[in-house]
Amino acid sequence: MADNNEQLHAMRHSLAHILATSVQHLWPEAKFGVGPVVENGFYYDIDLGDTKLSEEDFAKIETEMHKVIDSNVAFERFEMPIDEAITRAQQANQPYKVELLNDLKRAGTTMAKDLNADELGTIAEVGEAQVDNVSFYKDGDFTDLCRGPHVESTGKVGAFKLHRVSGAYWRGKVENAQMQRIYGLAFATPKELRQHLDMLEEAKKRDHRKLGQELDLFLFSDMVGSGLPLFTPRGTVLREQLTAFSNELRERYDFQKVWIPHMTKKDLYQASGHWAKFSDELFLVKSQETSDELVLKPMNCPHHTRIYASQSRSYRDLPVRYLETTTIYRDEKTGELGGLNRVRSATQDDSHVFCRPDQIETEINQLLDCANELYRTVDLKLRVRLSYRDDSDAYLGAPELWQSAQEQLKNAVVANKLDYFEQDGEAAFYGPKIDFMATDAIGREHQLATVQLDFVQPERFGLDYIAEDGSKQQPVMIHSALLGSIERFLSVYIEHTAGKFPVWVAPEQIRLISVNQEDVTVNFANDIRRTAKRLGLRVEVDNTNESVGKKIRASELAKVPYTVVIGEKEITSQQVTPRIRKDMAVQPEPQAITIDEFLKTVAHEAKSRTHKTSLKG
Repeated sequence: MADNNEQLHAMRHSLAHILATSVQHLWPEAKFGVGPVVENGFYYDIDLGDTKLSEEDFAKIETEMHKVIDSNVAFERFEMPIDEAITRAQQANQPYKVELLNDLKRAGTTMAKDLNADELGTIAEVGEAQVDNVSFYKDGDFTDLCRGPHVESTGKVGAFKLHRVSGAYWRGKVENAQMQRIYGLAFATPKELRQHLDMLEEAKKRDHRKLGQELDLFLFSDMVGSGLPLFTPRGTVLREQLTAFSNELRERYDFQKVWIPHMTKKDLYQASGHWAKFSDELFLVKSQETSDELVLKPMNCPHHTRIYASQSRSYRDLPVRYLETTTIYRDEKTGELGGLNRVRSATQDDSHVFCRPDQIETEINQLLDCANELYRTVDLKLRVRLSYRDDSDAYLGAPELWQSAQEQLKNAVVANKLDYFEQDGEAAFYGPKIDFMATDAIGREHQLATVQLDFVQPERFGLDYIAEDGSKQQPVMIHSALLGSIERFLSVYIEHTAGKFPVWVAPEQIRLISVNQEDVTVNFANDIRRTAKRLGLRVEVDNTNESVGKKIRASELAKVPYTVVIGEKEITSQQVTPRIRKDMAVQPEPQAITIDEFLKTVAHEAKSRTHKTSLKG
């Protein structure tokens, strides 16, 4: 598997070069930035001056790329002294390459801290000392600064398709020139590419932004601001039902609800270490009464430490478990905002455990149980990423504490027989994590729930408890969120279900359709609605002056689980024959059922959080 992944990476990297080669053939004055491999393909950042590309240009570029591929020329690697490389880039009028080379020459290995991963993976081998030589790859008449890897020749790059083009600031900084980023999809075989393209077509139909509008779930307003979603009554039902389930799972293990304000003095985050790491992501708040420097809270854990520290704790008091579903605020870059997936106000089902070291295993096991039950209920398949620190200086705390924490998390995952993989560099700055990766209905993987072990913040805040021997000891802090960001979870869940929510979470569980607007019919429907509401059900009555067929179609478009037509027959018999949404239905179709039995059955389905109807034929 590793060899296959490495080969596919080389194919994708080679295609980035072939894209650049083809663009140079078509637009000889093009100036090139970087062209890394990304998930499912590659991209290249290119400056074409006043020429603006669109998807209409893709056919022309792809034709040229196929010419380069069909030529099957070798990718030839060579090196040259960095000063010679700078001169060469200047002569070729490639200012972005000149900038990268000059940075490498000036900084050597320290340069790695200022380059993003894409640049570092594209330009040169960085050694322990200042860079003397840099590597290039040549394919035909195109030569690019690059450290590889590449396939043997241009004819061995698999299947590809140009995907989209967007604007991108050079090196991700808004003060720099804006380039054009051309994305391509690439796979080892045409069949795999076709499967991915089919998945993308299905993803368009399921786009949560499209469904959110069609199903009246959420919206954005220019008067409110980018990345600040507003949820309608129907969308709010989704939020509240999911939150209630998350809370219910943790309250089984004696988590207690707390509440904190939405702003704080920046001193809190200076003490926690967040200010040094994330100060440029915070919304600053100015007081007209005091000189306090305030921020909108970007996370909740430092606040919860203050509640823990508000009284003396004995070893007998631990674990202390806090639970809060609350909104945090981060000043995300405008270009990175996208529907509910990336927002500036994100609501977390956050919780924190303060426990003794000997209680860690039990607490983690309980949180793993909660996550497994939640994702099993929402029908999302899980695997686990063990997110560790890397060798950089981006983390707080002693290395031995990190090693201990990482081992304990892995032991818990192995003991629970979870499917897992390990990845360095994905930890929080204060500790390693168990990240839950959920696979949706069309095969995409998303990081959602998390459990994080933290030895650092208890130390920074001086948290303690009185041990059995009378000494003061430091508790361990365990961070967890089952849904994670509720907004991000909803972006995944809406697309996973294609808006066909199971009864328990559906904003509207039953729609009653009157065959006419006569008082006796409408009153009977409203009586059913009142009875249903007493059972906790969400029911709407459609008594508009439309045909029954149009009303049924409207209910189907709204993806309501149960649609019931109310007319003289139903009034006389006191029975209904519900229409069941196709994804919930079982065969044979249900027969007429008393209204009381129907409502009680739906209420039971909601309470048990089932995905299929339990109505019998």
